[in-house]
Amino acid sequence: DVQLQASGGGSVQTGGSLRLSCQASGFTFDGRAVGWFRQAPGKEREGISCISSIDGSTFYADSVKGRFTILSDNARNTGYLQMYSLEPEDTAVYYCAASKIAYFSGDYACLSGDMDFWGKGTLVTVSS
Repeated sequence: DVQLQASGGGSVQTGGSLRLSCQASGFTFDGRAVGWFRQAPGKEREGISCISSIDGSTFYADSVKGRFTILSDNARNTGYLQMYSLEPEDTAVYYCAASKIAYFSGDYACLSGDMDFWGKGTLVTVSS
């Protein structure tokens, strides 16, 4: 059974931190791009951070640059999104995703959203 399982969401106050995890089962991250997307109420889904497992290239949306860090542990088929200095504007459902086996730069993966596997979202709520 192929799936991605995201976890680690929760409720924090402004300035708080969370670490999201994304566990793959039924496939590996080798040769793929892995990324995090989010969708806030009333807004479109946006790619916020992606990484290529081939060359390690990363993408960060301007809104999270300097505050979020993406990691991919290919040996464990687990991805992480470390989030610091959270703001109310970060409140959203966060989804992890993985591409097909192909070279996708971090930029392409996040900006295109062309990902083959999507996990169920995990809710992050940041209160002021």
